[in-house]
Amino acid sequence: MTLDLNAALAVADDLAHRAGALLLEALQHPRHISFKGAINLVTETDRQSEALIVGGLCEAFPDHHIVGEEGGGAGAPRESASFRWYVDPLDGTTNFAHGIPIFSVSIALAGPDDQPLLGVVYDPTRNECFRAVRGQGATLNGQPLHVSDISDLSQAALVTGFPYDRWTNPDNNIDTFVSFLMRAQAVGRMGSAALNLCYVAAGRFDAYWERRINPWDVMAGLLCVQEAGGRISNFQGQPDGVFQGREVVASNGLIHKQMLSVIVRGDAAPRPGKF
Repeated sequence: MTLDLNAALAVADDLAHRAGALLLEALQHPRHISFKGAINLVTETDRQSEALIVGGLCEAFPDHHIVGEEGGGAGAPRESASFRWYVDPLDGTTNFAHGIPIFSVSIALAGPDDQPLLGVVYDPTRNECFRAVRGQGATLNGQPLHVSDISDLSQAALVTGFPYDRWTNPDNNIDTFVSFLMRAQAVGRMGSAALNLCYVAAGRFDAYWERRINPWDVMAGLLCVQEAGGRISNFQGQPDGVFQGREVVASNGLIHKQMLSVIVRGDAAPRPGKF
């Protein structure tokens, strides 16, 4: 089955902007919070945003399958659908719940092999819309994106996140965070994986790493990085599991090998100037 990817991108872009407007409006009012885990929040706005996006996708593409963070599967059965949408209606819920204006709407379309074909990440607080179509490049508000040209980890600005079970699971990224803190120019945490990846695509950050996240968190942003000239992989430098979010490293490509060395070797990795 064929699909006009640019027409599909226009639908996703419209829905992302409509959902973003909903998030901005809700940010001005008290937020009703519930918990999916000890520190894993969800608000009624997450669900309202997802309902808006999923409803629009079902109407436009009734034969597609839709995977939403909050509501599971919708649309055509996954097994028979030629295309699958991955929707994060509010990436950065903890920030949103605390009134911190760093969050996004992320929508990606993949084929039956779960390789992304297009992606939209919209930051409503800055009115920044990152878009990518496979083979056509990545843009920010219509302007082409390209990753940075930093080639030494010691001069790089990195960004990451931490799993929701970090209180109880020792595989919580904290040791790796410290290892990078001692080897990079800066290491940050924004609270939105989708924006982290888009900032790598835009050259604002030089690399991002994280483990145990979800496909709806990363699929659109990973495509933006690829289409902006960057490199993506798992922690072993391979493609396996990247789009599913099990292990993600996304960089400008120039410091990718250095990133992998620190992730794999930890504190035994070379310090600045010795890579």
